[in-house]
Amino acid sequence: IYIIFISITCIRHSFSSLATVGFYDYFGLTSPFRSKKWVEKCQRQELLDKSPEQLYKYYRLCGNHFESSAYSVSSITNSVLKDDAIPTIFVAENQLQNGQVKRKSKKSQSEPAKEDVKTLTDEEEYKEYLKSLFEVLVLLGEQSIPPTGPGGNKQEGLGSSNFQALLEYRMNCGDEVLKKRYDLNKECCSSARLNQLIEVLEKCLHSKLIEEVKQNGFFSLLTNDPIKISGDSYLPIFLRYVDQSNCQRERFLGFLSFEGDGDALAEKLLSEMTDKWNLDMEQCRGQAHSCSGIHFSKIKTFAAKVKEKYSKALLTLRSTCTLNLSLAHGMALSGVQLVLSTFKKIDSFFSQSPLLQEELENAISIYFPDKEEKAKELKEICQTSWTTKNDAFEVAVQILEALLLCMDSVHDNEDMRWTDEVAHNALEISKALTDFDFVMALIVLKNTLTLTRAFGKNLQGTATDIHFAAISVKAVLHSLREVFDNIDVYHEFWVEEAVNLAAAMEIPVKVPCSFLRKNQSETGAIRPESYYRDHLSVPVVNHLISEINELFCEDHLKLTEPEEESMQVFKNDIPNAGGLSAELHCWQVKWSKMVKGETPPSNLHETLQLADVKFFPNMLAVLRLISILPTLALQDGCDVAYKRFQMYMQNTADKFKSRSLAFLNINYDVEYDLDAIVEAYMKAYPDGKDFVRKSCRLC
Repeated sequence: IYIIFISITCIRHSFSSLATVGFYDYFGLTSPFRSKKWVEKCQRQELLDKSPEQLYKYYRLCGNHFESSAYSVSSITNSVLKDDAIPTIFVAENQLQNGQVKRKSKKSQSEPAKEDVKTLTDEEEYKEYLKSLFEVLVLLGEQSIPPTGPGGNKQEGLGSSNFQALLEYRMNCGDEVLKKRYDLNKECCSSARLNQLIEVLEKCLHSKLIEEVKQNGFFSLLTNDPIKISGDSYLPIFLRYVDQSNCQRERFLGFLSFEGDGDALAEKLLSEMTDKWNLDMEQCRGQAHSCSGIHFSKIKTFAAKVKEKYSKALLTLRSTCTLNLSLAHGMALSGVQLVLSTFKKIDSFFSQSPLLQEELENAISIYFPDKEEKAKELKEICQTSWTTKNDAFEVAVQILEALLLCMDSVHDNEDMRWTDEVAHNALEISKALTDFDFVMALIVLKNTLTLTRAFGKNLQGTATDIHFAAISVKAVLHSLREVFDNIDVYHEFWVEEAVNLAAAMEIPVKVPCSFLRKNQSETGAIRPESYYRDHLSVPVVNHLISEINELFCEDHLKLTEPEEESMQVFKNDIPNAGGLSAELHCWQVKWSKMVKGETPPSNLHETLQLADVKFFPNMLAVLRLISILPTLALQDGCDVAYKRFQMYMQNTADKFKSRSLAFLNINYDVEYDLDAIVEAYMKAYPDGKDFVRKSCRLC
């Protein structure tokens, strides 16, 4: 808690240039004995009964209470007192006269000062009080600590909440303004007032982010899979842009309610972004959506609505998800969703303990006794996050039998090595692996997505790899159409492979029970191969063709054409389209005339950082536009918003998840103007002025 309080103090100093010198050794040169002497010198009657140790640890003295000559080093960031420093400029209570006192001159301790110092007015004191409240909220948001505390009820008083606990600690450490206001009217720290403070802080931060994006021009709109908070569905919104220093940036803009369906939901989402958030969607040049099958139709409707209203918002793949996993997530098919949900369980299961990983490796050795190299390769793959990679389905087929052996061994728990929870999780995974619906879907995904695997890998590679991927789109589509045209033949091979694998694992081949329950009249009449042709193989291939066509449309293909033709995609967004040909020629000459030993930039980011890129305004504009496309992976350090979002969702218990707290936590690095936030609060809730007057009467 002491570290947290120091953090609050540091936050305070980021908003104010007022230097302070601590009784508790703020600059490292004080001692308990000297702290006691300082209190006596300052005539602080209310502190005279405190022990030297208490003063040294918990109280601080304003840096303005010392003469300039008392500092051996003095600056905004580093002020060091001399060993014999004594406070000589101070305001004692017995010197107060009509709200003003004379203070000693900095030139001479014996000469009276010519300058008067005013005490804080009630309104100024109230502002300082609000600053203290906001500082505590900023700290809680940064550390992802729920203000209402464990089990806090938003409808009840705060009681022993985290927010109140930190306020009390701060008061105990010498925040007199906070203590005075808090003691006068504790209603200011009620749940209702806390919600008001959070609301204003969130709005101010939101306005700051929107202004930041607006100043940097074009952006892309990104969404993540909808999440549940307090029982309601919300859509996480991110924006990608290039800042003034030509660096890629992503910001988390917040959550939008995802309740509803169809066009009504799409219209509501867009209106909230434009009307409530003041986001200029005319500047949107790209969009990408990560979404699972259960929400796929809603997201597709939303993406289509964005494209309809803002035709330049090109729909692309999002770089945070591999192509094959992204394509699979968009399939609302029971077998496919079973495979994907099982992958998540497998990933979570083996992350619990290295001993579980060893158990899987032992099982792999059992199934590959005569193939040591293959076994070694598979073991190395399983030590990575293989369930999220482009070849995940192929790897799963290869280790499926070993994986089942591992799960059964852990569940049996004969040597009592595993907890009941681990054994139960193993049983759940084992049940999924022995469902023929899982096996059949896995085989179909493996065989169809093999056609897009190399293409997807190139999309996340170097600039050369990406270019090669772009020119191979037509070949990938041709292969998929060839499969669709001969689906009966391919499906027959897939069924045979699935049946053989199921036989090896002693899994009965049958139609899913869920389908039979819904279609009881067809029980026994429909054969598994017929069912899976119509309900799995055909829909999967259809989906792949449709998605590849949409994600890599004509505008993408134009980028593979000769230089000047490909640039026509950006002709309306560059400063001088008429001079494009001449500028492109100069750009080519620049790189063809490189000095011996000069190394060209290896990626887009390095190109944008070149000092002379500003002399090519059209090229600079094009490079910035390409940089915001969601397909391209962000440079290291530019994807912090997404990583913080993932960490918050993974590490925060469901009952503590909060839209506002998540927003503050993910954006804690955004610069705050605390004075502006306080002014916004007082404007939004002018009833605080009544509190000021009430406080004066109570005083």
